[in-house]
Amino acid sequence: MSEELIISISGMRGIIGENLTAEIATEYGCGFGTFLKDKYGGGEKELSVCIGRDSRPSGEMLREAVTSGLCSVGIDVIDLGIVTTPGVGIMLRELKCEGGIVITASHNPSQYNGIKLLLDNGIAPQAAEAEKIKSCYFAKDFSLVDEANCGRSTVNGETNDFHISKVLAIIDKDLIRQKSFHVVLDSVNGAGGVIGKKLLAELSCKVVAINDEPTGDFAHTPEPIAENLTGLCEVVKKERAHVGFAQDPDADRLAIVDEAGVFIGEEYTLALAAKYIFSKQSGSAAVNLSTSRMIDDIAAKAGGRVYRTAVGEANVAGAMIEHNCVIGGEGNGGVIDLRIGPIRDSLLSIVLVLQLMAETGKSISELVGEIGSYYMRKDKFTADKAMAEQIIGEAKKIFSDAKVDTTDGCRFDFEGGWLHLRTSNTEPIMRIIVEAKDAGIAQKYLDAVAGIRQEIVG
Repeated sequence: MSEELIISISGMRGIIGENLTAEIATEYGCGFGTFLKDKYGGGEKELSVCIGRDSRPSGEMLREAVTSGLCSVGIDVIDLGIVTTPGVGIMLRELKCEGGIVITASHNPSQYNGIKLLLDNGIAPQAAEAEKIKSCYFAKDFSLVDEANCGRSTVNGETNDFHISKVLAIIDKDLIRQKSFHVVLDSVNGAGGVIGKKLLAELSCKVVAINDEPTGDFAHTPEPIAENLTGLCEVVKKERAHVGFAQDPDADRLAIVDEAGVFIGEEYTLALAAKYIFSKQSGSAAVNLSTSRMIDDIAAKAGGRVYRTAVGEANVAGAMIEHNCVIGGEGNGGVIDLRIGPIRDSLLSIVLVLQLMAETGKSISELVGEIGSYYMRKDKFTADKAMAEQIIGEAKKIFSDAKVDTTDGCRFDFEGGWLHLRTSNTEPIMRIIVEAKDAGIAQKYLDAVAGIRQEIVG
């Protein structure tokens, strides 16, 4: 059975040739452009949108289609080329654009692509504005213009230089350079290879780059999780490197392999970044409901607190701005520092981890040991909306003694751990995340949910 095109706060995501076509992308561009004209004064000023894309072969087709839609309603377009998602956020603010678009399907396999929308603050639209954009798209009531007022398309190739300069400005470059770190970088042939190598060269690292050409021919399943990074682990061991870094195709997430070639888990990217930030300043952090308790432990030691939000970069960024947080992110390897921008950023993660290593003189495994660990398990399964609601409803009955948070799906907090059930914003699946001090406690919660699924699905 074919999948449905997903349109959410995160934008649009689908399968090329099946439910995501040039025609759909053009109309989505028209809808976004019409929304921007309504938001910024009904066409009385010239508006612009910058567009970047990851390396998927379908990206150029979608970029041209979206550009056509935007220009047809009188919006100028600045084509940034193949760049990282955080790079688009940086450039739209630098160029004072009213909006930004990233053509990417993030960690999804190559048959997928998507259209991620950003507003002038560099953040994805909040729910109310996302609904307006969605309504514009479905109503097809576009603010089309005549030939004299069509938007124009130009090219800007400065994104990588701006991005690198911003992340280097927040760390001690000279100290890192003195360490001559040996780094293996796996960019999965996505958008992060070129800029990642350039950043590490600026820091005088010895770099072994694998899968670093932006061809979109993913060398392995692109999500940066343990089972997909065995090749990186082997190269780190062979090269006797200090650390291995893995980016996803649009380079907003980073996973880390330690000096022994061991994948440390994507939750530790944010934990290590927070460990460095909280060593320098007090304050608070914002993370989503599915992020490990490690961040709470790190913040508490520094006298700080943690604000939890619904899953989604925009939700975390909004909480960071509201509470003036010094660090934030999500447990999928995404780190946000508002000094760079309100978007998860793998380059930011790289420099913060290298800075922590340089200042402490400790290896990744030693730093991980200091943070400590919980047992965490993440899984996903196919579930439509009705099925997901039924599963959550039955879970509430079984876990009646738990503290319940329904901000996003349902999170159950127990004395010995927590369990989070939620539907994905970008895939037709349900996610289950559990964390506890030991595997036995976590398995008890997982078994309970498995029993519910068995009753519902059969």
